Amino acid sequence: MVNWITENDHLVKEFFFKNFKEAISFINKVAELAEENNHHPDIQLYDYKNVRLTLSTHSEGKITDKDYTLAAQIDKV
Repeated sequence: MVNWITENDHLVKEFFFKNFKEAISFINKVAELAEENNHHPDIQLYDYKNVRLTLSTHSEGKITDKDYTLAAQIDKV
């Protein structure tokens, strides 16, 4: 896991892209991973080309192995 930070019992990472199209493509890839893992991050698109992901296991109210696993997979996108 590269450059994820812990913030209020969540794993958080921001991703920066050259344009809107790249950001949306990344979001779609993350969505596919989330569906495969049945574990869904909060996704925020801001400034039209930057993405902030927030991971937490809502049912546990904290970061769990599910979050670390999905974060590692996202880092490979």
